[in-house]
Amino acid sequence: MRLTNYSDYALRSLIYLAVKPDQYSLANISDIANSYNISKSHLTKIIHQLGQLGYIDSVRGKNGGIRLACAPKDINLGVLIKQIEPDFALVECFATHLPNGERQAHAKGLPITLIDESAPTSKVGCVISPVCQLKGVFFEALTAFIAVLERYTLADVMNNEAELAALLS
Repeated sequence: MRLTNYSDYALRSLIYLAVKPDQYSLANISDIANSYNISKSHLTKIIHQLGQLGYIDSVRGKNGGIRLACAPKDINLGVLIKQIEPDFALVECFATHLPNGERQAHAKGLPITLIDESAPTSKVGCVISPVCQLKGVFFEALTAFIAVLERYTLADVMNNEAELAALLS
């Protein structure tokens, strides 16, 4: 399993905001981008989505900025990843879209759609897909991966808060 940079940067942004000495103090996207040496424009999209999901509060105006909208103990890593990761297509038979615009299925809260088995194999890609049992193994592994993430919160990965703050300042 591999997470996108988008998810990585989202987690890093939340860590940055969580180590602020005062939970009400505001940060800005430029500070976060500079601390991690990542693109400000890419980070802006991530921060916007985290705000829409309720993880970050935005304060507009001259003295505005962003801060965590909830306590780190209330941010479950597995839930967050399921919300921001665009898809979990480990193999080609985990397509992100079914042919002919069919609705995407959400198995166990994961954005996964198994390919349309009735489609001709020339469109499907893998000739054994209709009878392959490997995708079941991959799905089990993926759900185990997410289950581990769901056991942790942002607070759980911040027990070295002072060291994190020193590196991010």
